[in-house]
Amino acid sequence: MTAYLRAGLLVAATGVLSAVQAAEDRLDATQIAEAEVLYQQYCALCHGDDRAGYQADHAPSLKSQSLLSTGYPRFMYTTVAYGRANTAMEGYSTEMGGPLDRAQIRLLLRWLVETEEVERVALDHDAVIAGDAQQGKMLYAQHCASCHGADGQGITAPSLGDPALLANAPDAFLKYAIVNGRDGTPMASFSDQLKDGEINSVVAFLRSQAAGWKPEPPTLVEPPAPEDYVLNPEGETPRFTLRDGRYVPAAEVVRALEEKRRFILLDTRPASAWQRSHIPGAVPMPYYREGDRAGENLPNDGTWIVAYCACPHAASDFVINNLQKLGYRNTAVIDEGILVWTAMGLPVTAGAMR
Repeated sequence: MTAYLRAGLLVAATGVLSAVQAAEDRLDATQIAEAEVLYQQYCALCHGDDRAGYQADHAPSLKSQSLLSTGYPRFMYTTVAYGRANTAMEGYSTEMGGPLDRAQIRLLLRWLVETEEVERVALDHDAVIAGDAQQGKMLYAQHCASCHGADGQGITAPSLGDPALLANAPDAFLKYAIVNGRDGTPMASFSDQLKDGEINSVVAFLRSQAAGWKPEPPTLVEPPAPEDYVLNPEGETPRFTLRDGRYVPAAEVVRALEEKRRFILLDTRPASAWQRSHIPGAVPMPYYREGDRAGENLPNDGTWIVAYCACPHAASDFVINNLQKLGYRNTAVIDEGILVWTAMGLPVTAGAMR
């Protein structure tokens, strides 16, 4: 992997990140207030109102001194801007079709660091840590796979096989996390369990999984027009069997699509996620839209409205709750979420990539 990728210096963001590093003056009251609003609107659903994490989707703590002191600004910028593939963490950058511009992402990151009064740890981002990748593979399976997944796909902890993570996490960053853990998360320090050479081997194994990465913003496509929100407008009403009065199995939604039943599909993830991949015919209705706008352009005539997210329920539950407050009935949530939907081989579509 090139030093360019190892350092995570993205062509699209180099100037942005340099500006973040240079701007060390404290945020003023107006900036703090704006950052707090942004956090509550876009981040709190999963990371919690108090940033302690694990509100949904195993989203980690954003209070962790270990993460903030080593991940700010470059690693955290790419995470927020471009997301993590095959996880519920989508890209929030306008480049990806998300709601935040670069200045807003910079503001959020500075606010997180200042709020926790973090002192940055100087890491050698160009250092290459030598280790035995084969030994690291065995140690990873023994100590890491139960949380991070046998293939690094992430289970209750971040995906360590994600190309974007490995491209933007230097060796020193990975080693620091293993040695020191992540306070405020289940990620404990392994300094007492593994020798220094063994930790180096785990880092070497993780690095061996890197395949290179660069941001690939999609060619943004127009969402359905309001007159096209209702699928199969001349079709019959679907017959859904709901668990707990809300959750509909993916198989029943597939059957409703195949039988050309009349209903509406809402994708409640960030708009960037809809651009990247969505169930055919779904309308983007991001969870961060104001509650009184949840029914915008949606008929309130008893037409079934089925929502989904990746979680599989946090964002979709949030939107459905808002719709019910507005008096909508016949609402449901796809029980499995789109990540499982995709893994099941069910149909998805996406915007064209550049």
